[in-house]
Amino acid sequence: MHPRAAPDIAAEPAGHGAADGRVSALCTDLYEIRMAASYLRRGMRGLATFSLFARTLPANRGFLVSAGLADCLPTLEGFGFDRADLDYLRSAVGLAPADLDALSGVRFTGDVWAVPEGRVVFAGEPLLEVTAPIAEAQLVETVLLNLVTFQTSVATKAARCRIAAPRAGLVDFGARRTHGLGAALSAARACALVGFAGTSYVAAARRYGLRPVGTMAHSYIEAFADERAAFRAFARDFPQATVFLVDTYDTPGGVRAAIDVAAELGLPGDAVGIRLDSGDLAGLARQARAMLDEAGLTGARIMASGGLDEYRLAELTAAGAPIDIYGVGTRVGVPADAPSVDSVYKLVAYRDRPVMKLSAGKVTVPGAKQVHRGGAGQPDVLALRDEPTPAGRDALLVPVMRAGRRLVPDEPLTAGQARCEHDLAWLPEPARRMVDPAPVDVLPSAALDALTDEVRARTIRRRRHR
Repeated sequence: MHPRAAPDIAAEPAGHGAADGRVSALCTDLYEIRMAASYLRRGMRGLATFSLFARTLPANRGFLVSAGLADCLPTLEGFGFDRADLDYLRSAVGLAPADLDALSGVRFTGDVWAVPEGRVVFAGEPLLEVTAPIAEAQLVETVLLNLVTFQTSVATKAARCRIAAPRAGLVDFGARRTHGLGAALSAARACALVGFAGTSYVAAARRYGLRPVGTMAHSYIEAFADERAAFRAFARDFPQATVFLVDTYDTPGGVRAAIDVAAELGLPGDAVGIRLDSGDLAGLARQARAMLDEAGLTGARIMASGGLDEYRLAELTAAGAPIDIYGVGTRVGVPADAPSVDSVYKLVAYRDRPVMKLSAGKVTVPGAKQVHRGGAGQPDVLALRDEPTPAGRDALLVPVMRAGRRLVPDEPLTAGQARCEHDLAWLPEPARRMVDPAPVDVLPSAALDALTDEVRARTIRRRRHR
């Protein structure tokens, strides 16, 4: 895998980052800046712990796959205001000179605990927790939620595609419809994290060391006098990557043209492929497989694309469609049925004082946390971070940043892929279902329950005596 020279956000064309890897602290919501300025005016520099988690799972999701951490850490390292940022806040927001002076020295100096990328998590479990001086911890909320929420959404959707078509290769085709070029990079990486075999997006392939995959478009075929002429030209130009798009006019006729060109040029079966992009994919794949086999091209691969997602892949798998590779694009790269996760970033402690929110439907749980995971079929335990991990269980969150610096260098993508492979195998069947899944239970530890009751009672008592 190629090294990550800078966070993805610095590669965006809209001025989010600088060539030196600095990430503008203007990559936040205005209220974060106003709160930070207010904290600093009052000398509130105590350590605050914020927890980033999903309140609920999206519809038809029995799990989430953690993603985005690889971008969060370099972003935090480079986060801060430069003179141009401060000039903007003076002119557009009207911050006082004293506020600008205070903000000018803000850099992220905190600690981060996080669930490593590729691990399966559930609602209520922290994906990461930040402990830093409160102004710093507040300012990074928006950028962390942005990076983690989108990439976790895509990785989860892509993982469901893996579950739906376990024996087929999957390729990311989503770049042309993701919401921005930066999103296309992140989506390609999230798909690779869960085991996609490649991406059509060349910039992502280069950046992350992925396999670039591409065939041809209908426009290429239409530019020639007929399919055979197009197939012949393409096969001569790219003999090692000869995948014929066969449904421009008539799919069986396109398959026959591909067979004839392969015979004419003496292409071996394992160097030939066809792509189906429309119609009854299962029926056409069976018909194409029979034609290819009859022609002696038993090693030829069949690829399918066109509006695919995990639901369609599950149908094709159940139908026994002889499809070797799927190109999955728009509905994963967006992703269509659950384009976001109900993720939040909530204060759980300030200056060693656990805090909680009591809003109806939005109650939070106080204190820095850990998740203890057991064997297959066992519920997860949401615990306080300083509780010992019970025998036979693993702690999901690990320290990844201390005093504003990463504790370990960038890991290869293969490490996250291995974790995802392990956790998807661990995941119980009810949580893997495409429709009406049943997530693994997440139970609070006795100590966390006791702290929650104590903080709730204290908070209610304090409000009554104001």
